[in-house]
Amino acid sequence: MLSFGVTVLPDPPYQRMIELMKLAEQHGFEYAWTYDSHILWEESYATLPLAAAQTSEIKLGHFVTNPGIRDPTITASWYATMQDISDGRMVMGIGRGDSSRRVVGLKPVRVAEFESRCAMIKELMNGRSVDWNEKELELKWVRKELPDIPMWIAGYGPKALAVAGRVADGVIIQLADPVIIQWIMDTARRAAEEAGRDPSELKCIVGAPSHISDDIADAREQSRWFPAMVSNHVVDLIERYGEDSEIPHDLTDFVKARKFYDYKDHSRVGAAHGEFVTDEIVDRFLRARDRRGRHEEAQGARVDRRRPVQHLPHDARAGGDAEGVRGRHHPRVQPGRRVI
Repeated sequence: MLSFGVTVLPDPPYQRMIELMKLAEQHGFEYAWTYDSHILWEESYATLPLAAAQTSEIKLGHFVTNPGIRDPTITASWYATMQDISDGRMVMGIGRGDSSRRVVGLKPVRVAEFESRCAMIKELMNGRSVDWNEKELELKWVRKELPDIPMWIAGYGPKALAVAGRVADGVIIQLADPVIIQWIMDTARRAAEEAGRDPSELKCIVGAPSHISDDIADAREQSRWFPAMVSNHVVDLIERYGEDSEIPHDLTDFVKARKFYDYKDHSRVGAAHGEFVTDEIVDRFLRARDRRGRHEEAQGARVDRRRPVQHLPHDARAGGDAEGVRGRHHPRVQPGRRVI
């Protein structure tokens, strides 16, 4: 089953994020995601409830949050509360923490700690009892009639992907290269099978920017920030596993030309730190070619239950009124209804 979602930056004005999520719902998208980096952007744990109050069908969540910038019991309780507010529409994307933690001088959560926290959050937010800090905890107010909140884990390296296989309902992959997607899902599903889980139940979300244009050169410039963002995770992988590990060179080789990364321009179109990203990498990580060919190639990766996600970073300087939102972003959202 193929479904679609959008990811919107939690930039001010907050009304703009809500308008885009409402527009996505109107055009048939199934998911509306946002980022979680409280210094770079507005606090999305405050703005997502407003989106929940002004939508009725679209699923909501973070792409991604992490279990280390807040106490993990707060994260679990917040999602459980939001599941009540949204009447069962929450989905959780979670990773070890990149911009959210690095900007305040912290490193991503260590893998072993990440696994234990994710396992606890998944149970606690869904109303089940957990043992945590030598205490038995349970959110007894969770509405039992609502479905479980699914947890999707973001990762690129073998250890993080193994956590996804053992704990999560699915994997978040922030790139669209079929070769890399296949390796990631094979790695996660192998861990799921080793843990006694059904590997075929592990689902896949592929997230990448979408820019619709007849000008391929301009489309590449609008999207070059994305492989640069991915490079942060790849640099970590090389430091941990070396350059000759099992990780595909299709994922690691492109960062050799990277000179710097400025978090002030994290996920921003035109970011100077994206200058090292070649056109070939943009095309490969985003599949920025003919739409029919791109779809067929993605099908060839054989990843079940794909959920492509379009990143829609919005520029507050363009104006925050509803008409401005529709005028600027309608071309990227409208194709959802036709495709779906």
